[in-house]
Amino acid sequence: MFTGLIEQIGTIERLTRRGGGFELQIAVPEIASELAVGESIAVDGCCLTVETGGASSFTVFASEETIRKTSLSAKAVGSRVNLERAMAAGGRLGGHIVSGHVDATGRFQRATLRGESWEVWIEAPEPVLSASIPKGSVAVDGISLTLVDLTTEAFSLWIIPETWKKTTLVDRKPGDLVNLESDMIGKYVFRYLENIDLHEKGEKSLRDILKQFAAE
Repeated sequence: MFTGLIEQIGTIERLTRRGGGFELQIAVPEIASELAVGESIAVDGCCLTVETGGASSFTVFASEETIRKTSLSAKAVGSRVNLERAMAAGGRLGGHIVSGHVDATGRFQRATLRGESWEVWIEAPEPVLSASIPKGSVAVDGISLTLVDLTTEAFSLWIIPETWKKTTLVDRKPGDLVNLESDMIGKYVFRYLENIDLHEKGEKSLRDILKQFAAE
């Protein structure tokens, strides 16, 4: 379990094909020596397992399924990635509950400087948008953020200077893939309500209601 508060930015220094997936060696001198083999670490929001450690870098393995369904498919040697170790029991939940299981990828659309903050728009697929609400939580590349505006195709975020400087959002360009994870509590509520047969009552489905809400 993670909180979406990024600890460090690492740099991919080696990508090795292994089976259908990839082994990633990630340089992060600040915390590499503290990582234990077998522990979980979120890499751009993807929960992976530390396989080897060292003084300045560590390795993880991303399966074919992970590569296919996340933005890790677009990474190369030299790419910077957000890193967060799993939350310790009794630790402060400063962001929101993040599982590290990416729901889908989206596309970075644009970032506009507004005073000292950045207004960012992310294109997202319908399942992510359906489980999202304005002022709700979303993880973008593992970063705990708050949605501001929501349309039928995208959502916006306001990024404070500290988050902009200390995460890989500063690297993003229009069209870049980003990992998205909807708020876990919201997904459970949505799933529960979706299973209620509203059609029998002559009402719109929950998905239709949320689409209408987002459009307004």
